[in-house]
Amino acid sequence: MKNIILKTLLVAVVVCFAHTAYAQHTFGLSGGVGSFTSRLYPEQKTRITFGAPNFGLSWRYYSLPRYVGAVGADLEFMQRGFSFGYSYSTSMDENGMEQREYYYYTRRLNSIMLPIIWQPHVYLAKRHVRLYLEAAFTLSYNFGGDYEYDDTGKTGDYDWKNVRDNRFNYGLAGGGGFALLFGRYEIGVRARYYFGYADILRNRNKYYDNATDGPENPFRLTPLRSPLDNLNFSVTMAYRFNKDGFEEWFYKPKKRDRTKREFRFSQSGDMKSSSSGSRR
Repeated sequence: MKNIILKTLLVAVVVCFAHTAYAQHTFGLSGGVGSFTSRLYPEQKTRITFGAPNFGLSWRYYSLPRYVGAVGADLEFMQRGFSFGYSYSTSMDENGMEQREYYYYTRRLNSIMLPIIWQPHVYLAKRHVRLYLEAAFTLSYNFGGDYEYDDTGKTGDYDWKNVRDNRFNYGLAGGGGFALLFGRYEIGVRARYYFGYADILRNRNKYYDNATDGPENPFRLTPLRSPLDNLNFSVTMAYRFNKDGFEEWFYKPKKRDRTKREFRFSQSGDMKSSSSGSRR
């Protein structure tokens, strides 16, 4: 009997907590396009490549004002990669200066990205507009993709090798955006920069050259560092589970009661007690 009571109480607590938390949640969708590049070291000739798609799901929990904004997580599909100037031709200009025309190898890969997000925000126009900033820690898993040489047009599917390629990456992200609120819906625009820390290629201490590789690897010597960066622009749409609004909209901090003591030395009783004390 005692176990049944404890289990019943536990279920009741979980249900109450879930109901309270449920009211503070939103679920959303996002999709857009962006650019990618890599910070190769030793420094190599690279360029920013545009037209990388991204789309995903989002969840947010909106706290009370004293915690500033929302926290949550996204689950995104992103195209990432880099364009590396693997070769070039030279010519001289009219001043006798060398001019280089680079030929680029472009690698595109697919990533499942998990940003864990803190999102401080403010409301405007009677809570019809929400402006926010974002800071996130990111984890990602890389797979698939292709490569292309722009001088020869040679292209193909990228052949992943565990001794050469890192499938798991991590990094930071930051950005901001705005959303328009219509009843229980939010529609907005977001910009976010993903700053990678882990390398997409294992450094030359683990994988030295491409002697045994095919055309998927253009590097004569594998870079020591090869983190990936993305800049994404997305359209967002979210649904608020709570029909009446978030608790933070109606939260008012309690005023502290301050008791005041007044000393009135002009009263006769105070004067008498003061004079009697002085005689003693």
